[in-house]
Amino acid sequence: MGSVAGAVLKTLLLLSTQNWNRVIAGNSYDCDEPLVSALSPASFSSSSELSSSHGPGFARLNRRDGAGGWSPLVSNKYQWLQIDLGERMEITAVATQGGYGSSNWVTSYLLMFSDSGRNWKQYRQEDSIWGFSGNANADSVVYYRLQPSIKARFLRFIPLEWNPRGRIGMRIEVFGCAYRSEVVDLDGKSSLVYRFDQNSLSPIKDVISLKFKTMQSDGILLHREGQNGDHITLDLRRGKLFLLINSGETKLPSAHTLINLTLGSLLDDQHWHSVLIQRLGRQVNFTVDEHRHRFHAQGEFSYLDLDYEISFGGIPAPGKSVSFPHKNFHGCLENLFYNGVDIIDLAKQQKPEIITMGNVSFSCSQSQSVPVTFLSPRSYLALPGFSGEDELSATFQFRTWNKAGLLLFSELQLVSGGLLLFLNDGKLKLNLYQPGKLPSDITAGVGLNDGQWHSISLSAKRNHLSVVVDGQVASVASSLGSEQTYSGGTYYFGGCPDNSFGSKCKNPLGGFQGCMRLLSVSDKVVDLISVQQGSLGNFSDLQIDSCGITDRCLPNYCEHGGECSQSWNTFHCNCANTGYTGATCHNSIYEQSCESYKHRGNTSGFYYIDTDGSGPLEPFLLYCNMTETAWTVIQHNGSDLTRVRNTNPENPYAGFFEYVASMEQLQATINLADHCEQELTYYCKKSRLANKQDGRPLSWWVGRTNETQTYWGGSLPDPQKCTCGLEGNCIDSQYYCNCDADRNEWTNDTGFLSYKEHLPVRKIVVTDTGRPHSEAAYKLGPLLCRGDRSFWNSASFNTEASYLHFPTFHGELSADVSFFFKTTASSGVFLENLGITDFIRIELRSPAVVTFSFDVGNGPFEISVQSPTHFNDNQWHHVKVERNMKEATIQVDQLLPKTQPAPTDGHVLLQLNSQLFVEISAYFGSGSSVIYNFQENYSLSKNSSSHAASFHGDMKLSREMIKFSFRTARAPSLLLYVSSFYKEYLSVIIAKNGSLQIRYKLNRYQEPDVVNFDFKNMADGQLHHVEINREEGVLFVEIDDNARRQVHLSSGTELSAIKSLVLGRISEYSDVDQETALAGAQGFLGCLSAVQLSHVAPLKAALQPSHPAPVTVSGHVTESSCVSQAGTDATSRERTHSFADHSGTRDDREPLANAIRSDSAVIGGLIAVVIFILLCIAAIAVRIYQQKRLYKRNEAKRSENVDSAEAVLKSELNIQSAVNENQKEYFF
Repeated sequence: MGSVAGAVLKTLLLLSTQNWNRVIAGNSYDCDEPLVSALSPASFSSSSELSSSHGPGFARLNRRDGAGGWSPLVSNKYQWLQIDLGERMEITAVATQGGYGSSNWVTSYLLMFSDSGRNWKQYRQEDSIWGFSGNANADSVVYYRLQPSIKARFLRFIPLEWNPRGRIGMRIEVFGCAYRSEVVDLDGKSSLVYRFDQNSLSPIKDVISLKFKTMQSDGILLHREGQNGDHITLDLRRGKLFLLINSGETKLPSAHTLINLTLGSLLDDQHWHSVLIQRLGRQVNFTVDEHRHRFHAQGEFSYLDLDYEISFGGIPAPGKSVSFPHKNFHGCLENLFYNGVDIIDLAKQQKPEIITMGNVSFSCSQSQSVPVTFLSPRSYLALPGFSGEDELSATFQFRTWNKAGLLLFSELQLVSGGLLLFLNDGKLKLNLYQPGKLPSDITAGVGLNDGQWHSISLSAKRNHLSVVVDGQVASVASSLGSEQTYSGGTYYFGGCPDNSFGSKCKNPLGGFQGCMRLLSVSDKVVDLISVQQGSLGNFSDLQIDSCGITDRCLPNYCEHGGECSQSWNTFHCNCANTGYTGATCHNSIYEQSCESYKHRGNTSGFYYIDTDGSGPLEPFLLYCNMTETAWTVIQHNGSDLTRVRNTNPENPYAGFFEYVASMEQLQATINLADHCEQELTYYCKKSRLANKQDGRPLSWWVGRTNETQTYWGGSLPDPQKCTCGLEGNCIDSQYYCNCDADRNEWTNDTGFLSYKEHLPVRKIVVTDTGRPHSEAAYKLGPLLCRGDRSFWNSASFNTEASYLHFPTFHGELSADVSFFFKTTASSGVFLENLGITDFIRIELRSPAVVTFSFDVGNGPFEISVQSPTHFNDNQWHHVKVERNMKEATIQVDQLLPKTQPAPTDGHVLLQLNSQLFVEISAYFGSGSSVIYNFQENYSLSKNSSSHAASFHGDMKLSREMIKFSFRTARAPSLLLYVSSFYKEYLSVIIAKNGSLQIRYKLNRYQEPDVVNFDFKNMADGQLHHVEINREEGVLFVEIDDNARRQVHLSSGTELSAIKSLVLGRISEYSDVDQETALAGAQGFLGCLSAVQLSHVAPLKAALQPSHPAPVTVSGHVTESSCVSQAGTDATSRERTHSFADHSGTRDDREPLANAIRSDSAVIGGLIAVVIFILLCIAAIAVRIYQQKRLYKRNEAKRSENVDSAEAVLKSELNIQSAVNENQKEYFF
């Protein structure tokens, strides 16, 4: 019955949630109507216009009237194009074009939105992505789907970059639909109280949804309470939302009765924020904007004894009290629903169940406060004062994360000095300097870099100096002497201009980065819109009418309890006392096993171990017994001998065992170990283990699976058997256990339990000691484990076409990979994983260079470690790679690690969708081809986002990296061809004379650049390696690791609107030169391997598709090896090992012990690899980790096939004392 009721409640919760989603979506179904095309010209405005024919009214998509689009008078980053949709709409997509038939287009821009045309907010694609990629020419259209959608009346496009050979030019369209909402405005003294029918009350279910916006940092959004202290409260404190739920159950510990969830930050920004609270029994889901917190309460939490009313905006009822300070909410609420009831609609209709307290209006008043953002240390705002005044005064509010920065400078004219107001270590400092006098300092406030708004008032008149911080008078000083104070005429806020302007402004601690508002100078309010229009003062690097502060600690990317702090541009993690280290506290400072400590040279003793490495489990302390084998010893509380009497099946005895580690930690330790055992000593006198008549167990034990176990004393898990029964030496041959003989003398069934899945022993139950002279006793030893299954795993790559493939590498926010390798080869790929645009790759770039390259959406990055000695010395080398939100690092052996910081504002999620591979090779028959299409139809292309394809057809390719290997005996041959919609191309061919030629045509009106390698015949049937790197007009080519050449191209620097990549025969070659056409007609006969164009791998897309890919295969193209002679299919020689999510198999025909003899692999020899993968997904303010997958092996096959390989590997690692790195890895 209970399960049925639970299912009904869950269904009700789901229906309520779905109804709410429909409401807040504002009819999001088919919400893609064009909204701009029907607007009047008056709905368009801009910062300026080049001429009347370049006005904003001509900025409609695909229109050619006027000059064919909007262009501002001056092309700089302070220009904007604005549209007024007439009312709040839901906006789901935007599209941009350049100016018709011109060289004017925008290559990147910001999108901002507002309800009132003031106080703009930037739209972000991800938490740290502000900008959109724009156009690559004047007439193509680039679309972006907005997820989540925008609800706003005004939109503003702010160009960031544009065609350097032209100017800013835009035509735009916006897609969406009407948005309907109910709004109520509360003035900080008012509230709504909803009284509902007792029959509709559910004590275990609540669904509450609303939107709010406010300028105040504190206020009660909702409150419901009962007579015994039970309550649900949503409280805005310091710009964050706190959900407080108290069950009021005094019998329970306070930690079990109070839920205190915190989400959101900077929510007092006068923009709409959405809230959803779902409570079903003990399960609570709390969502604020895109952040979500799921919580499962402990104890008797499913029932709340609450009254039949709930208040919104405050706690108005007299006689009700709460234990925390609070104030009423001042701001607007929208689409307020309580369990499906539209509260605002009921209030508008003056329904009796709604009580209105104070002044309430049903429209949202708009604040006219104009903030300004100081974007960089070079930002400043210079405002004129009134020169010669005998008083210097200024007031303003600011918010920032930075500890230091100049807030205000003003020159003192009469005394030739100056006054500086600045932040230093989060404190406000006022510095007054005069020639010939010591500077005087005044300090006020503390922790002013907390992201909150703080108010400052400064006044200097005659010989009095006054500073007020947040309403508190900091000081009044008489340090100016008897002279009067005269203002120097200019107030510099946030920073100083360049010295070339002749300013005397001083800036000792750098510029201010943050927001300011409500500025006044000499008791006159500063009109920042006039500043923006250029009619008042001057400025640099400001964003006026917007506060662009963001909380980089929400979500918190510091793992394992690391403490997050931040500045304007980045965040920092304090990993002290966490047991972890690294930029995001990702790496454990402890080993995974006693085996790892032993190979570091440690002796017996107590050690902390972290069984899942960088995973969510905490380290714990245990004893390592370092004999010939490293034994892990885990103690519990029941190690003494315990005697049991006077029990029977109706009155059983139960003994419980608590270990020094949690059950999750124990399970991870056992799974990691090769072998575990636990000695269970069971003594008996007239006490049986089983009833002979009916077979019922009379004593048993319980392991970690919570199943009853009736095997004893070291036997296999065979019910009701003991060691003596298996060995045939029980004291009574009729029984399988000594105790079942039921003799009136002490005997025992003792031994080691060693079936890992049942360990450790958590409980023992005895029921047969109730008869006269009947007694039992037991003693349980510690859990003992040895070996490390992740330590001694290995695989060998026997050919250059061998590879392993694994499930997709999941490391969206944080991941690390480490492995050992040995090789005699000069180069090769260790591992690679691809997404649509994202990828990771670790490779031996050259004999002395190991490279980690990756792309998370900001363009490819690579970092390399170079060694003074070669890595291909057939000795073991250790590689460790980590990529997180802060940085990417690579370290090899004891060499200094190399680091690549993450961009301040860029994509952060690593999104991969293919399997993890080492490389793919293919045999091409005569006339065959592989065509990888980047864009099918250039003129009608629509990219819903920047991740729509590996390359945008719209984008200009100013750089690329091409790598491949080939073997052929045919000349001429076409190896690779990249085409463009603009008749530009790149071809790599073997000419008739056997020379290798690279042909770049980057301008349709010029002949191609030709790079010719004629030092040997490349169609010689041998395997050749080609690497091509272009950076604009500079080309670097390397052939077979020995022929290198750098060339400067003359035909251009960009390959525009790329269309396709072709391997093999090309069918359309009318726009290419004669040599390329001849080679393209012949195609390619032979083997191509590891083909890459930047991060695109066409052979993998064609032959190992993990998702639909834009690839066309014609003719005979088969996955093959390039080790045999050209023209032969070598698939029979290829070794492919596949590891699924749960288990792996190995080709029994090639035992691993024999495989070690070969060292002709991609990284020839034995490559030892271990992957540590941490999926760190920040969901709301709670870090949700996912444990790494451990690839389990079949133990019987492992002992049969790996013993000799293990012995060789152990021997070599012991000899090489130089390798001291943590060896906790899997080996591929």
